[in-house]
Amino acid sequence: MDEKELLASRFADHRDHLTAVAYRMLGSLSEAEDAVQEAWLRLSRSDADAIENLRAWLTTVVGRVCLDMLRSRAARREEPLPEVRLPDPIVADGPDPERQALIADSVGLALVVVLQTLSPAERLAFVLHDLFGVPFDEIAPIVGRTPATAKKLASRARQRVRGAAPAPDTDLAGQRRVVEAFLTAARGGDFEALLAVLDPDVELRVDAGPAAAGVRARGAATVARSAIVGARAADRVRHVVVNGVAGLVESSAGRPVGVLAFTIRNGRVATIDILTDPVRLARLDPALFEE
Repeated sequence: MDEKELLASRFADHRDHLTAVAYRMLGSLSEAEDAVQEAWLRLSRSDADAIENLRAWLTTVVGRVCLDMLRSRAARREEPLPEVRLPDPIVADGPDPERQALIADSVGLALVVVLQTLSPAERLAFVLHDLFGVPFDEIAPIVGRTPATAKKLASRARQRVRGAAPAPDTDLAGQRRVVEAFLTAARGGDFEALLAVLDPDVELRVDAGPAAAGVRARGAATVARSAIVGARAADRVRHVVVNGVAGLVESSAGRPVGVLAFTIRNGRVATIDILTDPVRLARLDPALFEE
């Protein structure tokens, strides 16, 4: 194995970790892959022998690349964002494969949705420190602030995350029982059964893509009515894992119509995130929607 092949092998050992960092920063799998590829290019042009801790060096590089991407995204934004913009879902049929489990977040899409509301600097400080344990001394140069200021950025982000995405139930089997009860009630048009399984302050978010208006609704009665109507859109539903939590994929005539991710808290549905954007659904594994 020559020197370049050895370096590529060492980089590959950290690829899943780097993709996890980039995905949480960007909410886009394709952009996360771009950020990781940029990190490889920078590594290949560097003196790798002088890098003492390759994982830490690469994490910092990916963080810097993602920060630049977020700032560029904000700078070129001319039109307002859709009412609802969900991150790319990570869908697995059954227990998460090792790589998917690494990328997926234990609180599902809900955390990444909240992260999208933070400023780029807040997002980087929170993701690198709170989720990946990077010291503030290493975060500070990336955001161009002092370590004390970087700590304040993470603290501010942490407060917003805790307020908007409280910790969910962690037992996947228990989550699935709640989702199954929700599905049965929605398909049966049982309004009272839906109210029993929904948190009184449940939030529904539907991302239909840039060409259609999204939906945001709150409250058990409103969401229950939407669930009964929405249950008619699919003729086949499969239980899956979406970003580490219980979810569903829906299809009609063999074509994907939706991915649903549920946040279950205290045995009730606290949030439902639904992606119906046909462009992004088409990027998912077709086997998920096969008859």
